[in-house]
Amino acid sequence: MEFTKTIKMRRSTRSYKPEQITSEELDKVLYAAYAAPVGNGLYEDVHLTVVQNSDLLNRIVKSTAEVSKNPDANPFYGAPTIVIVSTKLKDASKIGTTYANAACIVENMHLAATDIGLGSVYLLGFIRAGAINDSLKQELGIPEGYNPTSAITLGYPTEKLVERDIPANKISTNYIK
Repeated sequence: MEFTKTIKMRRSTRSYKPEQITSEELDKVLYAAYAAPVGNGLYEDVHLTVVQNSDLLNRIVKSTAEVSKNPDANPFYGAPTIVIVSTKLKDASKIGTTYANAACIVENMHLAATDIGLGSVYLLGFIRAGAINDSLKQELGIPEGYNPTSAITLGYPTEKLVERDIPANKISTNYIK
């Protein structure tokens, strides 16, 4: 797909078909994650966890509902796959870089998913709410010293991805010449 078309088609998908994505599709999305820029090249400070186990996904949804005190909370919108980006923070003064690294990784996955016709949405709220407790971190195989920083859903969207208009002035911009 042409890159500009991919950008125009990228959107946050909040409704998914129940079918699992293929391993080939997942590999393409993960390849995009591996190609993302990471500050100072510290890829060893980032860990990805792919979750396709419906029981575990449901336990994370339940934990989210409990910590957010919202019984209807479902951060995954029915997606059959999520990828959690965990990071190791060695220096508290670099927390911004940690979040920027995770954002770059998720955005690359977002664009790759769109490129192959998958729906996706950036996830942060359930992580910020503390839904992944120590017990879930252990069950998810998140290494010691790493903390979930963001995530993305992946799946087949119930509505077809279509190109959208993106106004040139959507983000305020000034030019200095």
